[in-house]
Amino acid sequence: MCGRFTVSNIDPAAVSATFDIPNVPGDLPARYNVAPTQPIFTVVNTAEGANALQVMFWGLIPSWAKDASGASKLINARSETLAEKPSFRTALNKRRCLIVADGFYEWRKEDEGPKTPMHIRLKAGGLFGFAGLYERWTDPADGEPRTTCTIITTQPNELMASIHNRMPVIMPPQYYADWLDYKHVTGADLLPLLAPYPADLMTAYPVSRAVNNAGYENESLIQPV
Repeated sequence: MCGRFTVSNIDPAAVSATFDIPNVPGDLPARYNVAPTQPIFTVVNTAEGANALQVMFWGLIPSWAKDASGASKLINARSETLAEKPSFRTALNKRRCLIVADGFYEWRKEDEGPKTPMHIRLKAGGLFGFAGLYERWTDPADGEPRTTCTIITTQPNELMASIHNRMPVIMPPQYYADWLDYKHVTGADLLPLLAPYPADLMTAYPVSRAVNNAGYENESLIQPV
């Protein structure tokens, strides 16, 4: 699974260039410990055909849900069953997004003692997009609309296999346009893209156990220990 991630370098110019977004606000906050149910930055393709940055809440709430209680359970969606699960199959065709990130955390099991938190990122550094799906849900209690999303996961590559049995789908940049193009590209056509990212392009290192506290945000969390 993917339960925490980072957006530590969110320079507006880099966001614009990476995701082909014409206008990016200049006051984007860096995040060092993004946790489920929090607001996150995503990229969508608008009805006008342009990419746009949009804030969503992490933890998908299906449009037909009676309440938001299941959001924390749907932070991830398994790539192998997207087309079958009622919570995801419509979004796979109509509501695909990219989740803006530059790294993520996973916890490595040790022979003895507590698990070791690991920060995983691209060797080249910089921003990338997790493959995601989103839904629009209206709270029946107050009529307030909310847009929520989930990160798609897949089998681990060689690097991740020593840490965890799943990994988030990091979408290769050359496929960003296809993934976001819900008008012309079906979800079934894109399933082969939901594969492990090449291990030789990634790196992982242990970080402070302070990251275990979802309320703690500090640049020190991404420093090797």
